[in-house]
Amino acid sequence: MPDISRYKIVMLTYQLSDMKQVKAKKHLGQHFLNDQNIALRIVESLTSDPAEVLEIGPGMGVLTRYLVQRDDISLRVIEIDTESVEYLHEHYPELKDRIIEGDFLDLHLPTFFTEPFSVIGNFPYNISSQIFFKVLEAKDQIPQVVGMLQKEVAERLASAPGKKAYGILSVLLQAWYDVEYLFTVDEHVFTPPPKVKSAVIRLTRNNTKKLDCNEVLFKQIIKATFNQRRKTIRNSIKAIPFNREAVNEEPVMQKRPEQLSVAEFVALTQLVEAHPLLE
Repeated sequence: MPDISRYKIVMLTYQLSDMKQVKAKKHLGQHFLNDQNIALRIVESLTSDPAEVLEIGPGMGVLTRYLVQRDDISLRVIEIDTESVEYLHEHYPELKDRIIEGDFLDLHLPTFFTEPFSVIGNFPYNISSQIFFKVLEAKDQIPQVVGMLQKEVAERLASAPGKKAYGILSVLLQAWYDVEYLFTVDEHVFTPPPKVKSAVIRLTRNNTKKLDCNEVLFKQIIKATFNQRRKTIRNSIKAIPFNREAVNEEPVMQKRPEQLSVAEFVALTQLVEAHPLLE
């Protein structure tokens, strides 16, 4: 981790004058963080391995102003808001051609990154889950994510089996990443303040290279079971074609999806694979 003492903490008067220059847009889910200490904590949560970093939705650069001071990373940013893009060009000339104007969800990652890179950002609430689904698609290229998002969603991603928050993204992310809930952020440190608390999480790619099962079927089973999470596995995967009669008495079939760990979902997928429909 870089030494926190070497950062130039931006003066509050400068911060407040900045906050007047870009208007938060509701349709983009913008809530501008205005607490420099929290911004610094987020930036300090990002390691320098890999050195390439993409910041999603920098807005007026509350994280960017600390990220550009780190000489152990190489930063790009992506911003969909035209007004914010103009602001970033004006206030962060050191980024030059490293500001991408567009939507991360539509970004063709190989165009900009040929090596592994980390992701960081104050993620818009309205697309945070979609961001993580895209991260999963590029999991072998994105070994680290540090993000601030709605507290409820953060709890879901980091949840252990047996918890109410445990769901589809919990299992899919934890199959490939170690997920850490770092800290909670109150509403009053944003402009405008959201109606809910936020939280910062960190994802670190684990050592899994390939699941020991059919990965497409694995996803199908997870989505099917959690879409009917009140039902037992036996009843929630009826839409998936396999020989159910052969496995209906297996203990796992009597459980509900929130009771299953990643390893147990892998085992369930193997069980389904091993019992195809009889011709």
